[in-house]
Amino acid sequence: MNIRTADVTRYIMPLREGGSLPALAEADDGFKYVVKFRGSGHGSRAIIAELIGGEIARLLGFRVPEIVFLELDEAFGRVHGDEEIQDLLRGSRGLNIGLHFLSGALGFDPVAHEVDAETASRLVWMDAFLTNIDRTIKNTNMLIWHKELWLIDHGSCLYFHYTWSNWEKSSLSPFPLIKDHVLLPYVYKDMGETDLYCRQMLTEDKIRSLIDLIPEDWLHWEGIADSPEQIRMTYFQFLMNRLQHADLFVKEIEHAREILI
Repeated sequence: MNIRTADVTRYIMPLREGGSLPALAEADDGFKYVVKFRGSGHGSRAIIAELIGGEIARLLGFRVPEIVFLELDEAFGRVHGDEEIQDLLRGSRGLNIGLHFLSGALGFDPVAHEVDAETASRLVWMDAFLTNIDRTIKNTNMLIWHKELWLIDHGSCLYFHYTWSNWEKSSLSPFPLIKDHVLLPYVYKDMGETDLYCRQMLTEDKIRSLIDLIPEDWLHWEGIADSPEQIRMTYFQFLMNRLQHADLFVKEIEHAREILI
């Protein structure tokens, strides 16, 4: 796995849909990106979730805008007219995360856009695996671009890391919030083949390589005594636990679908 790094050259405008105040910006490679800032309210944990969630989705065959590391210079944004944005940029010096901007993309509408059962089942499986609380009818975090489905915004995955304690117990959660997933009505009644496919795609080596991508600069957490390497290991163990005990959330998916249908 490899993630490119580029330098932010121009702040274009804030995207105020989310509480973390992402922005549309341009980098020195000439492309535009939706930037998620490490200085936002949720700090580096949210952009770690964005990295892990987006790359897990890619491993499972979903379309995800290219994820890049974006370097923010110390002087960047000093003259911005909005004080809130100035503070955000000052607190985000160094590496941030960006997703390639899909110009002209439309928000996914479950009434207007069809999703086949195989795609829906794999996506619901993935979001239960990642404990993603943010793919509901109110906020699908999916786009239609060139008539194809694209996934965005994985910053709400892995919410165990906001407490950090008791991560072992959290890794074994059946994730009952999957009942609110926007694509739950379209999944297979029997998730067995989907579960087998996803487990085969997410090997231990691939997950370890993904965790190794997390920049060390994102792993110095106030109030947490763990070293960056210990934090990486906890993420790895959390994901491996969920993978090895996937039957817990698969049964929850099948149960939630049965109640819904």
